[in-house]
Order: sequence, then C-alpha cells, then structure tokens
Amino acid sequence: MAERASRGRGPLGKLVLLGGVAALVAALVAGCRPAAGGQVVFHAQGQPELLSEWQLFDLSGGQLQLNERVLPYDLNSPLFTDYAHKLRTVWMPEGKAARYDAEQSFDFPVGTIISKTFYYPRIEGEPRESSAVLRSEGHEGALPGGRLDMEKVRLVETRLLVRREDGWIALPYVWNAAQTEARLMRAGELVPLTLVDAAGGREEAAYQVPDANQCAGCHGSDLSTREVHPIGPKARHLNRDFAYPGTDGVEVTPNQLEQWQRLGYLEGLPEAAAVPRIADWKDAAESVDARARAYLDINCSHCHSATGPGNTSGLWLASDVGDPLRLGRCKLPIAAGHGTGNHRFDIVPGKPDESILTYRMVSNDPGVMMPELGRSVTHVEGVELIRAWIAAQQGECGDSG
Repeated sequence: MAERASRGRGPLGKLVLLGGVAALVAALVAGCRPAAGGQVVFHAQGQPELLSEWQLFDLSGGQLQLNERVLPYDLNSPLFTDYAHKLRTVWMPEGKAARYDAEQSFDFPVGTIISKTFYYPRIEGEPRESSAVLRSEGHEGALPGGRLDMEKVRLVETRLLVRREDGWIALPYVWNAAQTEARLMRAGELVPLTLVDAAGGREEAAYQVPDANQCAGCHGSDLSTREVHPIGPKARHLNRDFAYPGTDGVEVTPNQLEQWQRLGYLEGLPEAAAVPRIADWKDAAESVDARARAYLDINCSHCHSATGPGNTSGLWLASDVGDPLRLGRCKLPIAAGHGTGNHRFDIVPGKPDESILTYRMVSNDPGVMMPELGRSVTHVEGVELIRAWIAAQQGECGDSG
C-alpha cells in the first residue's frame, strides 16, 4: 500500500499531516488510486486482487474517469443483464492494434484489456447503502467520454477480459459498499437489488456476478476450441457513433470504428459502406424484424450457433442466419426438455403465446429461462419486441412432427 501511495498521490510521510487516524485512512485509500490520466498496468501473469492494480480508472472529483489511452465504446444493441447499465472500455499497449474482422470478434493483440463496468442509476433521496436502484433504459449518471457521476450511480461489478500470451482470461471484480474499490471474486457473488421503475413499481433482483466457469461458458463460444473470446467487439455491434469530449469542451460524435483506427487501435477497416451494422433494438425508426434480429444476435447467438454451446438445439440466432427453420420458425425442439412449456414449436408464426421462444424468455425458472445466465428478472421490453416480431410473421406450422 505504501509503495502504491508513493507512486500515486504523494509519499506516505505527507499523508500524516492530514491529521487524525480517519483522515490518514481516507488518504491512504485515495493514494492507492492513480492520478487522472495515469498509466494503465498490464499484468501478464497472476490474478490481481484489486481492480485498482490495473489502473484503468481514476476516482476523483466525484467522478469515475478513464486513465490514459483507455477508450470507451458502446454497442448498437447491448446484452441484457437485469437492467444494468454498462460502461465498456478497451486499452491496448502502445503501438499495438486490433485486426478488423467483418464477422467475428476482432483479433486483439496480446496486452489488450477489455472492461465492462455494470452499474445502476441511484434513486434520488435513497440512502447510499440502499439496495434500491432505478430500473431504466436511459443514460442517467453517464457523462461524455466514458465518465460516470458517482453521486448518481451505484457500481456493482467490473469484468475484465485480458489478452495474454496463452489466450484470454476473464476476471470479475465486485465493488465495495463505499464505492472506492472493486475486489476479485473468482467464485462469483450474489448482489440483492430492488429495481424501481419510473412509476414506483418495485421488483426484487438477485443480480449474479458470474464465476470463472460461467464466464467461460458464455465467452467460450466455439465448442471445438473452448477458448475464451470477447462477444461484443464485432464490426456489426461497434459500427455506430459515440460521444467523445472534444476541444474546448465541445462534444464530438464520430463513428467508433473510424475513431479506433485514427487512434491506432484498429487496422484493416474497410470503407464505411462495407462494414456490417445491426440495429439498435430500441430504435423505433428501425423495422421490427431488424430490431428483433439484433436483440437475438447479441443476447443469444454466442450460444445458439453452429459452433456454440447451444448448437445441439438446432436454433441458431445470429443476425446473418437466413434459414427460417434455423431461426426457430415451425421448428420442433430438440433438447429443451420441460423448457417447452408443452408448446410444440420454437416459433409459431403470428402466435407468440404458443411459441417456446417467448415462453422461455418470460420465465424466471432456472430450468426453463433463456438466456440461462445474466438475468434473474424478465426483460419486459425485450419480450415485447420478440412477441411483436413473432406476431408479424405469416404462415402455419401444421400438426406434423
């Protein structure tokens, strides 16, 4: 601790001048954090116990800020996790860049650190220690450039994907009640929360921080290799604008992929017209079909694919799948067990209430629910979208099979 303090906010001897044991403890905590704009530390081995040892973030001035060359990004359609908001960042060593891929996650260099911080907006008037948080699809507490207003958000966890010589490693860190540090929880953690909507409705959520095996279960999207890979950083998800702080405080919103290339974080980016893009599932200006396919792609396709853990189901949900049967239309279930709810087909055109897909999305039964991980409550808006998508489909399945 003393060594880190001397590197960060001043030598330990000066801290004593603050006076009092409480002040000394507070100063030591602050001293463990890097100064704003500090250098990220890549750990090529081991599993650091504290998130601050990576020096991705700075907590000062009532904000969580990103350190030097830590780049924030977002996805067109984010994965649902009990209504949690997410701050995503990427960092790469100086002079290193990811290699563009039109379909799969980019080929990131050794030394890459991808982070995802899960947080909720606070409810005005609630004590800081309260488990009640706002259930929202908005941007409360988020500031341009990947900053967070710590008075308006409650941090829950930060997951790291770290690219080492022998592959990716996933590390989940859970934030403490004081919101000053996050500690590695290899066995996962259960965080009880109360989600409160705009009308005051309340719902209990058992937010689950995944353990190492669960991380590998989602990120090991190829059964032939079982190697861990990022899910979100693909061209179709990243092809969007993002708000960055510009000169003189003027916000700029360039295309993310073009910004990555300008900053030396990406190579091989083709012309804009050649880069795939999926819809924002919340954008009412997009078609229901485009929004639903985007939602299923990010939430389901890393498992439900020809090579993923859900390949035995025969249900493949990536946005480029064109076969209606593979998408579940009039498809008999293969390995759903009692998860069918006594329904015959994955999707019955025009009849969402008779479709296994919506039945499993609504359920919170661990033996039935889909996705199996990452949620303890039903994503009401997501279910409504998929119901609308199925309701708009035409045709009959018949009684054969």
